[in-house]
Amino acid sequence: MSKALSSARYDYVPSPEELEQINERLEGATPQEIIEWAIGTYGEGLALSASFGGPEGMSLLDMISGLTDKVTVLTIDTGFLFRETVEFREEVMGGRYKLPLEVLRSELSIEEQVERYGEEMRTCTPDLCCQVRKVQPLAKALKRYDAWMTGIRRGQTPQRANTPIVAWDERYGAAKIAPFAAVEEDWVHEYVAEHGVPVNPLLHKGYKSIGCEPQTRPVAPDEDPRAGRWSGLDKTECGIHFVGGRISRGNA
Repeated sequence: MSKALSSARYDYVPSPEELEQINERLEGATPQEIIEWAIGTYGEGLALSASFGGPEGMSLLDMISGLTDKVTVLTIDTGFLFRETVEFREEVMGGRYKLPLEVLRSELSIEEQVERYGEEMRTCTPDLCCQVRKVQPLAKALKRYDAWMTGIRRGQTPQRANTPIVAWDERYGAAKIAPFAAVEEDWVHEYVAEHGVPVNPLLHKGYKSIGCEPQTRPVAPDEDPRAGRWSGLDKTECGIHFVGGRISRGNA
C-alpha cells in the first residue's frame, strides 16, 4: 500500500451493520492484512491508541509506521505513569517513529482531582480515577476520528476473549479495530525480536503489564501477566475497553 493511498481520508466509512460483515471476512486475516484494510478504509480518520507499556502496542506502531505517516498515535498520560514509560515514549517517538503523537490528559490536575473527589484519589484509586484520567480524555479525542486501533488480544483476560477484529464502538462513536485479537502472546514476542521493536524497559524488570505506577507491580514468572495491575482488587481492566473494568481473576 502506498503512502499516497494511506494518507487519504474518505467521505464514506462502513456502517455498523457493514462492519459486522467485514469482521467475519477479516477473521483469519493476518494482523498486517487487517492494518492495511484499516488504513485503506479510514486513512487519516484512523487513530492508534497506544500506552507505550506493552509489546502489542509497540508492534502495531511499528507495522503502521511501515505503511503510512498519517495515522495519529493517541496516548494517555494520567499523571501517574512510570518515569520510564514517559521517557521511553519520548525517545521512540522522537527518533524511530515519525507518526503524529497526541498526548491525552485529564481536564483535572491531580490536585484538582483530590480536591473534588477526596484524598484517596492522590494514588489513582480505581475506578473513578480511571474514568476521569483515562476514559474521558480518550472519549473526547475519538470524537475527531472515524476509527481507532488497539493492541488488545483475546488471550489477555477472560473479558477480552470474544474481542472482534472490527466492530462499531457505540460508547466512543467510532469503529474499533483489534488486529491482534486472534494472535497468541508468542507471536507478538516473535515479531518484536524479528523486527527489533523497542519495548518499555520495565518489561525486562519483572513487569508484564504496565499501567499507572501506584497500581502496578512486578509479577512472578508463574503469575498471570495482569496480576500486577490493581493487585489485591477484583479488577483487571481500566475501563477503556470494558465499562466498569471488573472481572473476577479466578474466572475462566
